[in-house]
Amino acid sequence: MPEPTSRRRCLLRLGAAGLAGGRPVHEVEAELRQMGRALGAPDVQCAGTPTGIWVALSVDASAGFTAVGPPLRFDQVAGTSAVVRGVLSRRLDPDAAVAELDAVLCAAPRIPRWAAAAGLLPVGAGLALILQPAWANVLAAVLCSLLVVALVELAGRSALVTTLLPVVAAFAVGCVIFLAADAGLLDGPLRTLLAPIAVLLPGALIVTGMSELAAGAMVAGTARLVFGAVQLLLFTFGVLAAVRVVGIAPDELTNVRVDELGAWAPWLGLLLVGGGVFLNLSAPAGVLPWMLGLLAVTFLVQTAGQEGYNAPVGAFAGGATAALGAAVVQRLPGGPPSLVVFLPAFWLLVPGSLGLVGTTQLAADTGDGFATAAGAVAVIVAIALGVLFGSALGRALGRLGGPSASS
Repeated sequence: MPEPTSRRRCLLRLGAAGLAGGRPVHEVEAELRQMGRALGAPDVQCAGTPTGIWVALSVDASAGFTAVGPPLRFDQVAGTSAVVRGVLSRRLDPDAAVAELDAVLCAAPRIPRWAAAAGLLPVGAGLALILQPAWANVLAAVLCSLLVVALVELAGRSALVTTLLPVVAAFAVGCVIFLAADAGLLDGPLRTLLAPIAVLLPGALIVTGMSELAAGAMVAGTARLVFGAVQLLLFTFGVLAAVRVVGIAPDELTNVRVDELGAWAPWLGLLLVGGGVFLNLSAPAGVLPWMLGLLAVTFLVQTAGQEGYNAPVGAFAGGATAALGAAVVQRLPGGPPSLVVFLPAFWLLVPGSLGLVGTTQLAADTGDGFATAAGAVAVIVAIALGVLFGSALGRALGRLGGPSASS
């Protein structure tokens, strides 16, 4: 039987890695209890937050704490999932699991840094093709994505720039887009500026917080929601500062979609978003077809829900499809971890972008900000409920098919 300290260290390290991979606290805690049973500790006690995790092997045992490190790349998420599966199948003892996890976390990126940074360019272009499909708007989004890439690289070298990144990026992109709109070079500037900065918006953070609250993880859910709301306000402040500097009229900030390219544009956008995320987050080799497939299915279901009913119904259907599809893909032979294919599909739901539209219109007094903000809240709640429903259904299917590690 492994030493208690060895088992506890293993659970702490894997729990912190799961949280660094972006998973909700309640899912990580449930997985740690599963691994505890596999390691001969059936009464594991654990409590997680977005920034750290506590683990004790029993009610009377001493607890250990590990802080959550920087966000993991997709290849690291996949490697961590493989270690978890090894523990659950009893193939790895605690020391071997920690050694494999260290190798995963210390591994060099599979994709060079310059290529990962360049992956933000097709993401910006793809989101523009989905949000505002017009040639001028797509070109503006690509040019502004270059600016965002430069700011992100600078933020990686300066703590001050990291703190100010939401304001600086929104202000810089807003100035470029609003100047172009003021010169008559493009229409619908508010939706256009969302494409290059969407990768920085806290949409996933907010919906994860909503999921945690719904699952009873009140501390983690509240912390994520507050942090996400502050980030959203910082983005809004940057956009409003650009509005004041450029002097654009409030009626230019309406949520108008310009569609010049036809029905093919969103599908090209999906390909670009999938390829860009694959590069930017250093996804494992062979994962791209799975990512693109789930992107397409999620887009179809979300669009059908929106056109047949309304935006919240489409958001619920899209969230449920993305979560369930990711769970099903993980269980297929050779399927990647669910989180790796789920996150790109989740980006299509753009809850953070909807929130930015609403709060910007509200602060700029465009007349429909309150209605838009209320609609954004409804969409965020619908996405969270859809993700919860899809995840629960995926776990139920997993129990029918036998034990499997979550990703």
